[in-house]
Amino acid sequence: MADHKELIKKTRIFVQEQLQHAEAGHDWFHIERVWKTAKHIAAQEAANLLIVELGALLHDIADAKFHNGNEDLGPQMAREFLSGERADESLITAVENIIRHISFKGSYQSGSYKTIELDIVQDADRLDALGAIGIARAFNYGGFKNRKLYDPAIAPATYNTKEQYKNNEAPTINHFYEKLFLLKDKMNTATGKRMAEDRHRFMEFFIAQFYREWNGVHSSEFYIQ
Repeated sequence: MADHKELIKKTRIFVQEQLQHAEAGHDWFHIERVWKTAKHIAAQEAANLLIVELGALLHDIADAKFHNGNEDLGPQMAREFLSGERADESLITAVENIIRHISFKGSYQSGSYKTIELDIVQDADRLDALGAIGIARAFNYGGFKNRKLYDPAIAPATYNTKEQYKNNEAPTINHFYEKLFLLKDKMNTATGKRMAEDRHRFMEFFIAQFYREWNGVHSSEFYIQ
C-alpha cells in the first residue's frame, strides 16, 4: 500500500475526476471543505487520521440521491479504488462503513456501527450543511430539483422513517425545519458542537429575514446584529 500522503493524493485525484460534473452542493468543493473540517476536528480527538481523511474524501463518491437511490454504489466504488491501491482490508472496511452510515436519513433507523472516525466525518459533513454554505447548498439543490423556494400552504413535516424523508418534495424553506435546524443537536464531538452553534445562529437570522422580506416588512435596519 502507498504511504499515507501518497494514498491521500491519489484519492483526491480520483474523487476530483469522479465528481467533475456533480451538482454544486455535492461536488469536489463540498468534499474538500468536509475533508479540511474533518482534519480540524480530528486534531482534537484520538482518531485514526488516515481513516478520517479517506472517509471524508470518499463519503460522497456516489451519493445515492443522484444514483437512483443505490446506497451500495458508493461503498462499492470506494472498495474498488482502495483495493486497487492495495489498502489493508481493515482500512477499506472502515471507510465503507463511514460511507454507509454517514447520512442524515440514516438517523431515522437504528444502527450499531459507531466509531470516532465516523463521528468526525459525520460532524464535518453536517457542518457543511449549516451556515452560509449550508444555505447556499440548500437552495442550489432545491433549484436542481425544481422545488419551490417557499409555500406558506405547505407546512414542514415530521418524518418517522428513512423512506418518508427520502421521498419528500417539499419547498426548500421546509428543509431548514426538517433537517438543517436539527443538525446542531446531532453533532457528535465537542469541536463539532461548538462550530455548529455559530452556523445554526446564522441560519436563524437568515430565516427571520427571509420571512420579513416575504411578508413585505420594510426596514432600513439590517436584521443581523
